[in-house]
Amino acid sequence: MTRAALDVALAYHHAWAGGDLDAALSYIADDVVCEAPPGRLTGRDAYRGFLEPYVSQLVSATLIAAFGDDDTALVMYDSVTRLVDRAPGAECVHVEGGRIVRSWFIFDRAPFMAARAAVVGSGDAEGTAS
Repeated sequence: MTRAALDVALAYHHAWAGGDLDAALSYIADDVVCEAPPGRLTGRDAYRGFLEPYVSQLVSATLIAAFGDDDTALVMYDSVTRLVDRAPGAECVHVEGGRIVRSWFIFDRAPFMAARAAVVGSGDAEGTAS
């Protein structure tokens, strides 16, 4: 069994986890469809808009597990951001022609919402960027 989708998913993951959003987006198809907690996103620009605030707040990301084959891959990770101390997540992707054409993000929004509410309540607008 080959693992082309897993290779793409890992390269994409390592790029954004290293803070290089442009490199990460080079693995994303122009017409990508992403299912994420905020709703469906369509197109690379919408995908960038979703991912950029998170990557800009990212302190570190630790890969927990990754599985895949030629078409589909699943990557699970834990991350630390300036806003929350622990933010586990997972992304399942479908790859065609070396690019991610479909993505399903799973993460818990509650810690981010609570942290933003605490920052807004304290009057510190800097933490509201993500």
